[in-house]
Order: sequence, then structure tokens, then C-alpha cells
Amino acid sequence: MPGLNAKEIRKLTPAERQKKLEELYKEMASIRVESATGGGTENPYRIHNVRKAISRILTIQHEGEMEESE
Repeated sequence: MPGLNAKEIRKLTPAERQKKLEELYKEMASIRVESATGGGTENPYRIHNVRKAISRILTIQHEGEMEESE
């Protein structure tokens, strides 16, 4: 899921984007809990990928809002 690119995100409906965003936030929270409890993660780069995916979704949502307001 974190390997989302902008083209894939733009194909999603706003409701689907919101659902993906919620899933990514939950995944990021679980990664943080794993690292806080001392377990660490199998792939330490995973949090980076999740954060980037969240940023992409938020950016595309903002672009849509800007287009609607014009």
C-alpha cells in the first residue's frame, strides 16, 4: 500500500482517498508503537514510505480543493 504513486492516487475517488489516508495513518501508528516498545521494524524504511504516501494523498486532496474553489 505505501508504494502509491500520484497517478494511482488521482484515479481514486475522494472517498477512496480518504479511506486510504485513514489506513495509512493506522499503519504509521502501529509502526511507531512497534518501535517505541523496542521491537523495531522489519523494514526501517517503511515509515518513510508511509509518510510519503500520506503526503502525496494530502497534496492531491489539496489540489482538488483548490480547483473547486476557482
